[in-house]
Formats: sequence, structure tokens, C-alpha cells
Amino acid sequence: MRHNLRKQAATDRLGQDEQGDLAAVRQWFDTLSKHCRAVDYEGARPIFADDMIAFGTFTDFMKTRELAEQKQWRNVWGTIRNFRYDLDKVEAIVSGDRLMATGMAVWSSNGFHPNGDHFDRPGRTTVVLGRREVGAPFVATHTHMSLFRGTPERSYGKFG
Repeated sequence: MRHNLRKQAATDRLGQDEQGDLAAVRQWFDTLSKHCRAVDYEGARPIFADDMIAFGTFTDFMKTRELAEQKQWRNVWGTIRNFRYDLDKVEAIVSGDRLMATGMAVWSSNGFHPNGDHFDRPGRTTVVLGRREVGAPFVATHTHMSLFRGTPERSYGKFG
């Protein structure tokens, strides 16, 4: 009987840990959404590692947060509106030591044609996250963001 109780307690703790880790991954996606909507490059910097690597629409392969900001963020964030991740559908795989996670999420946003007409601009993100200790916020070490097939690559809004 005691064995089962210990096993149940361990399972309950694991469930709480998993929920906390998933909440931390969701928080990262939510934080990025808020900075993107506010066109707040400076505010977004702390959720990305200085030495991050990324794929993007405007540069195939980027090394460093500074380059990702210059080549990707500044070519997108100020041209779109209503960027949001579907936080209820975020998925994550977390390492056994809980210091690294891979998160996946789908977003929605509005893009703009050259004439100002808006279009739906959905896409997806895969992010590799790390943290120095359990309970600390995650920081992105790698991102890969892509638009869904058939979505125009460029938006022409002028908001930031």
C-alpha cells in the first residue's frame, strides 16, 4: 500500500511540474506576442539569448539576437497588427532536468497589402528555450517562425 501512495505522490508532483513548465512556455509565447503588438524591440530582447540562432523570412539563417532584431523583427512587427499566439494550443517538450524546452505554437495576425487592404496572416513557431534554474523564466536560444502556405510573405502596414 505504501508503495502505491509513494508512486501516486510522485505522479502528482510530476503532473504539477509538467503543468508549471507548460505554463512557463506559454508565458514566453504570450510575452513575445505583447512585445510584437507593441512594436517593442527593446522590451523583447530579454526573452531571447544574445547568441540565439534563427531562421526567418528575410534572412535564411541568423546568429545573434541583434541580427534577428535587425533583419527579422524590424521588417515585420511594425507592418502587422493583432499578433497573437493561441496559448491554449501551445505544445512543449521539456528536458528531464527541466532546464530546456521545445515549444510549438500557432499564431494569427493581420497583414496589409500595398493598397492598405488587410489579409489574414497566420503562421507557426518552433522555439528552443533554456533557463539556468527550474522556476526561472525561459529564454529563446533558437526560433523558427513561418507563415502558413499561401500567406503573402510581406506586409506593407506602417505602424512602428
